[in-house]
Amino acid sequence: QVQLVESGGGLVQAGGSLRLSCAASANIETANAMAWYRQAPGKQREQVAIISRGGVTNYADSVKGRFTISKNNAKNTMYLWMNSLKPEDTGVYTCTAAWGVEFGSWGQGTQVTVSS
Repeated sequence: QVQLVESGGGLVQAGGSLRLSCAASANIETANAMAWYRQAPGKQREQVAIISRGGVTNYADSVKGRFTISKNNAKNTMYLWMNSLKPEDTGVYTCTAAWGVEFGSWGQGTQVTVSS
C-alpha cells in the first residue's frame, strides 16, 4: 500500500502564497500520473492540477496562471505552488497517484484557508 502524505497547508490572507508537498512512499517516477484535488465545504471534490509521468500538466480553469504543479522524482515528492490565493481556494487539498489506470492512492489531505 503506497502512502501519500501532504504538508504545507495553513491560513493565509488573500493574495498570499502557499506551497503544498506530497511525499510518497513509492517511486513516483513510475507513476502514470499524480494530481491534486480539493474539496470546499458543501462542494464536490474537484481536480485542481494533474501531472503526467512525462511532466505534462493540466489545470482547472479556476487556478490557471496562479497554481503550478511539479514533482521531484529523486525525492518522491510532488508539489503545488499556489500564488494569488483567493478565499474561494479554501478547502482540503488531497494528493493522489496512479500507478495503474486509476488514482488508487490518496493522502489524508491538508487544510488551506484563505481569508479575505
